[in-house]
Amino acid sequence: MNKGFRTLAFYLVLLFLVVWATNFFQTQQQSRQQISYNKFLSFVNEGQVQTVKIVDQKSVSGKLKNGTEFTTIIPEDPAIYRLLDQKGVETTFELAPQPPWWTTLLSTLLPVVIVVGAFLFMMQQTQGGGSKVMQFGKSRARLHSDDRKKVTFEDVAGIDEVKEELKEIVDFLKHPKKYLELGARIPKGVLLMGPPGTGKTLVARAVAGEAGVPFFFISGSDFVEMFVGVGASRVRDLFEQAKKSSPGIVFIDEIDAVGRQRGAGYGGGHDEREQTLNQLLVEMDGFGPNEGIIVMAATNRPDVLDPALLRPGRFDRQIIIDRPDINGRKEILKVHSKGKPLDKEVDLEVLARRTPGFNGADLANMINEAALLSARRRKRRIGMQELEEAIDRVLAGPERKSRVISDREKRLVAFHEAGHALAGKLLPNVDPVHKVTIIPRGAAGGYTQFLPVEDRYFTTRSEILDGVTALLAGRAAEELVLKEISSGAANDLERATKMTRKMIMEFGMSEELGPLTFGIKEDLIFLGRDIARDRNYSEEVAASIDREIHRIVTECYDKAKALLDQNRGKLIRIAETLLEKETLEGPELDELLNNFEEKAS
Repeated sequence: MNKGFRTLAFYLVLLFLVVWATNFFQTQQQSRQQISYNKFLSFVNEGQVQTVKIVDQKSVSGKLKNGTEFTTIIPEDPAIYRLLDQKGVETTFELAPQPPWWTTLLSTLLPVVIVVGAFLFMMQQTQGGGSKVMQFGKSRARLHSDDRKKVTFEDVAGIDEVKEELKEIVDFLKHPKKYLELGARIPKGVLLMGPPGTGKTLVARAVAGEAGVPFFFISGSDFVEMFVGVGASRVRDLFEQAKKSSPGIVFIDEIDAVGRQRGAGYGGGHDEREQTLNQLLVEMDGFGPNEGIIVMAATNRPDVLDPALLRPGRFDRQIIIDRPDINGRKEILKVHSKGKPLDKEVDLEVLARRTPGFNGADLANMINEAALLSARRRKRRIGMQELEEAIDRVLAGPERKSRVISDREKRLVAFHEAGHALAGKLLPNVDPVHKVTIIPRGAAGGYTQFLPVEDRYFTTRSEILDGVTALLAGRAAEELVLKEISSGAANDLERATKMTRKMIMEFGMSEELGPLTFGIKEDLIFLGRDIARDRNYSEEVAASIDREIHRIVTECYDKAKALLDQNRGKLIRIAETLLEKETLEGPELDELLNNFEEKAS
């Protein structure tokens, strides 16, 4: 039960007790019958009244001879007392009792308590669960506990150069004397940059585990609050805590939430986020050169950060953590498969080759998906089949075998994927075909997977053109064999057009337009993503770009049709085999084409 719920429950119980007490006293008062003064006089004259108690000569409570109790109000008239005496009514007089002191205090303070309690409860909810009321300016940084599972550099794989950079910082925190003797100045700040899922936060935790010093970690969004000035106050409090625990590390995750370039919002220089950033800049620059406090931060949007954060003296060292290469992926798979029962047939090198472009989070998710699949199939070990299927799940989503597809659509998908696969086998600059299937996955009706033999960091013009041709081969196969085209090639057309446009406008690979780039990317910091491209070229050049894109895509499409037409028999054979087996692995496809050539010869 969280603290906010307990507070709300306390105030609800308090309100219930107040209502109950009020109802109890009212019930005590309402147990006697209220009668009018005239009826009271008639009861007295008729001799029906047995006893009467008069309080402050106004309020009367009494009892009739039949046992009925009553109350009434009488005027200040001495004649009524003589009448009661004449009728023989037993009469007593009392002064009104003074209420207990606690009831007066309760009636006075209760409204105040309820109002103040409601205010404090709302403020506590505004500040989020777990934070103390009215401590808006206190830092929400959490101190890394040694009781938690300690992460070290052994748990980080695939980024050896990054670990070497950070080991120097860990060594400084452990042995600062040897650096100070040489007059060396350790970086004040380390900025970890890279795509999501590459392990930036994991690396920071590993630094904390290796250094053995206080490690304060906080998210950039924790600084910003609805109250003006709170963020700046939290920054001051964070660095005060860090200085008291020196030497230590302050880690700010997702720093782009608070460190975006100033002047980009509607509030100008008085924006709350900008005040927080200004205070952060002051605190980082206010450190002595060797105070032993190192600020680490992580972001996947370094392009939106304020330049003042990135200058020497603040984040001196900027480390890029990119997606791992094939060796890095293999090491990461070793880390994540540690402690999991793997079959002897599992080859991590094959899996690393099958997962180009995967980051650490993708690989961890893949291993977990394989473990879930093995448990679902009641297996005691994780096999290669489950790992291969987990890769497909991460890439394209789960299989949709229950999806009902007509024979006509199934035949269309088979020829579409056969066109991709055959073009991939025939074109010299396309990655080898690893798998082709017509089983729907995610939003795709089927897919053909091309697997590179090695990681590539650059691409050539011929590779782009052959890639566009392979993308268009699915639609070309539909038109060539079925004499019809479908909407299934929409994504292929989009990717082909995008690749061609980049080839012309960014890579300068157009024969007509020459080695030039067109357009300047404008990063709208306030909106937080690249959505605009400044046109630094004329309308005439724009028309030339459109013509060139149309020419290249059309030529690639015609090439794909001609290639498939020359190998129509192979295309039909692949499609028929897909209709029969639904999935073909790379070696099976090679064997199929080799047998076809032998029979043809």
